[in-house]
Amino acid sequence: MFDLNRENTGPIARWWRNVDRQILFTFIFLFSLGLFFSFSSTSSVVGEKLNKETYFFFTKHFIFVSISLFLLIFISIQNKKKIIKLITPLFILSIIFLFLVPLIGIEVKGSKRWIQFMFLPRFQPIELVKPLFILFVAKLIIINIKTNIYSRYLYSFLLLFISVALLINQPDIGQCLLLIFSWIIMIFVSGFNMFFLIFLGLTVITLIFVIIYFFPTKFGYILFRIQNFLDLKTEGGFQTQKALDAIKQGGLTGQGMGEGILKDKVPESHTDYIIAVVSEEFGAFFVLFIVIIFLFLTYRIINKILFEKNEFLKLSLIGLISLLLIQVFIHIGVNVRLLPTTGMTLPFLSYGGSSLIGSAISSGVILNFTRKDFLRDLSNE
Repeated sequence: MFDLNRENTGPIARWWRNVDRQILFTFIFLFSLGLFFSFSSTSSVVGEKLNKETYFFFTKHFIFVSISLFLLIFISIQNKKKIIKLITPLFILSIIFLFLVPLIGIEVKGSKRWIQFMFLPRFQPIELVKPLFILFVAKLIIINIKTNIYSRYLYSFLLLFISVALLINQPDIGQCLLLIFSWIIMIFVSGFNMFFLIFLGLTVITLIFVIIYFFPTKFGYILFRIQNFLDLKTEGGFQTQKALDAIKQGGLTGQGMGEGILKDKVPESHTDYIIAVVSEEFGAFFVLFIVIIFLFLTYRIINKILFEKNEFLKLSLIGLISLLLIQVFIHIGVNVRLLPTTGMTLPFLSYGGSSLIGSAISSGVILNFTRKDFLRDLSNE
């Protein structure tokens, strides 16, 4: 169907020869695992509760995975100069969407995180903001060399502050922490003074507690989440305890596909608690296998970073892989009760169109930035 031999100089053939296939197939495998787990975790009982067909969620997940894979390849095949030029307008557009959430957003279970237009399905703007935020901060710090370095750090902090303020208002504390930690890693790697970084972190933490204290009606949900975390009798604690019970019930080898009961007891099992569902049905060994896949992906990308001299490439890849790993840690941490409930999906594996599209954008950029021809282009600039 496609002529991919070396004589072919077309864009698809050149892309196939130069793309890092180990990273590519790892991304495809993760998306495929998510589709498989969606089939397992979105049971008929869940569908009946929501008056949906038996395979309604699986069918939607399949559609979004197909779109995500297309988007991944589309981004990875593009010319890098075109991507760098589009970072700023796309980031501004994503921030505008985030600004629109409090105005026209759709509220679900007490949180207003989604927006919907006539020509688009309902989506979470933050899933678009996250990868674009990483790329824009990298571009701001590295490419704009005419500006004083500390001014660039300040501008990036202001962008972080605006994004976090909008997220807290939704409320979405999990995504706030994800952006904050990813930004800290990026500016630390870029050479920011460690003492200033510690001072800044303490200042932000203090500011958060001050906001909670003086605006308990608006931001008291943070304390409520912590109380749920400490008290298993509350609803949030109930869900986490059920997830823990499912993990224990699964043991090392699991109960078998479709034999788990967590998906029938916890409404968000196919999103926020997917790793517990996997552990119950396929065992702790399989969860460990998933963690190893993410670690292999990290190793492969870091190996690319170590041999790259371009600072923009380094910072972008570090930011994107940090975003991925921190989200994985938060999701697993919530499931094993190391962290309070945050509503954080597991990249590639959890059900949710916005989450899958966000993962596809990050994956596509990673593949694009690790292409061999991309590395040669950068070395010639």
